[in-house]
Amino acid sequence: MAGGNPVFDRLNKQIEKERYAGFGSPQGNPQQAQQGAQAATTGYATQDAMTAQQLNEMYAQPPAGPADTGRVTVDDVVVKSLTLFVVTVAVAFASWFMVDRSPAIAMPFWLGGMVGTLILGFVIAFMKKVSVPLLMVYAVLQGAFLGAFSNVVNEMYPGVVIMAVMATLCVFVAMYVGYATGFVKVNDRTRRMFFFALVGYGLFSLLQVVLLMTGVIDGWGFGGSGALGIGLSILGVGLASYSLAVDFDTIDRAVQLGAPRKYSWLLAHGLIVSIVWLYIEFVRLFARLRD
Repeated sequence: MAGGNPVFDRLNKQIEKERYAGFGSPQGNPQQAQQGAQAATTGYATQDAMTAQQLNEMYAQPPAGPADTGRVTVDDVVVKSLTLFVVTVAVAFASWFMVDRSPAIAMPFWLGGMVGTLILGFVIAFMKKVSVPLLMVYAVLQGAFLGAFSNVVNEMYPGVVIMAVMATLCVFVAMYVGYATGFVKVNDRTRRMFFFALVGYGLFSLLQVVLLMTGVIDGWGFGGSGALGIGLSILGVGLASYSLAVDFDTIDRAVQLGAPRKYSWLLAHGLIVSIVWLYIEFVRLFARLRD
């Protein structure tokens, strides 16, 4: 649940702070702009004063590469997202095949990955610095959980996992297109509404997990596979889908404000977490419908 989690709340505050510290402000200053204007108006005179040898030396210089501004770019976030995605999927496949060969390790992988990502998620959220190794460990734990979870569900409901994967990809593309075209809106008001809805849903989910582990409820939790349970799963899919739009908006804000490049890892982490959350909600929804 990345869109309204502490990682992105801290990131948004830090982006504003870095903006006042110099990031996100227009590059250069009035004096430099004035000097540039003077150079533009006197460029021909300077060129006329240069000798043929100086001109040849100037043209012989290698072309300048792209400037390294030290600020986050969309390309940075894409590369980091693909890195974390590959790690997560690779570990998930390994976990799937290990559970397939030794079903007894399904629960250790499932619970260990779930509890580990929960604890590590809070650590990452409240750390003052960006720790790439911790993000990688999170991706590994997340993959271990996903592999075991998906294997068990696929044994109970054949075909549900592939349906959830396809649905997740389709919703991701649809939300990106919707956000890019302005059809899906993200502003301060919708962010606040989403945050409170997410907090409520998160507390509800934690309560449900506790009750499931203690045996008070069973199956897919509150509502089971009835109308209430399906309604709760649809709510989860809706929140996870909008979380992607919030992630896209946060990435846009970070790029526009010129946030430090180190935050590309956090932006990527949040995006992958939202995708995984959406996938899990689809698995739950399709399994309930299958029942």
